[in-house]
Amino acid sequence: MKKITIFILGTFLMYTADAQKIYFGIKGGVNASTLHSTTNTNFENKIGFNIGGLAHIHTSKTWAIQPEIFYSLEGTRASLIGSNNKITYNLNYINVPVLLQYFFSNGFRLEGGPQMGFLLSAKTKTGNVTVNDKGFQSTAVSIPLGIGYLSSSGLGIDARYVFGLSNINDNSNGSTVQSNVFQFGFFYQLGDTKILR
Repeated sequence: MKKITIFILGTFLMYTADAQKIYFGIKGGVNASTLHSTTNTNFENKIGFNIGGLAHIHTSKTWAIQPEIFYSLEGTRASLIGSNNKITYNLNYINVPVLLQYFFSNGFRLEGGPQMGFLLSAKTKTGNVTVNDKGFQSTAVSIPLGIGYLSSSGLGIDARYVFGLSNINDNSNGSTVQSNVFQFGFFYQLGDTKILR
């Protein structure tokens, strides 16, 4: 799956680079993530962060495609039954979304598209004890949907909600678990802002 994803992304970038100019940028922000399970586990939001880069490709005056690659700290928290302690799941991903963006004349944009996440590590923390967790799939498929704004200076803000599609639980006899993340952040985009807006 990883080789297929990298191949498709690489082929796409080679094609668009031949026809359009690519504008690069950096991005970072805050995550509020949780897990959704088919069991009755009461998961809570966990605060994390994300940081990475983007490549912005205008295909027309109102449409663009924006591949990104960024590190994202995700997971969730849950209360242990019969205890005051909480268990924290820390999931470290490299995420690669490919977003289709629609532009308004005032600098606002709508965006959405597929995202592939590659798990770097998974750890659970209970009290002061942290252990590696082998119970998660190495990849995750999701759909981010959001809105952004780019100023004339090249600085912008965006907010998106990432809907988890795939089951990230690696236990074949376990419940279905999906990761959902709200992201809010800032980005800086290099290039001609008259074109980018």
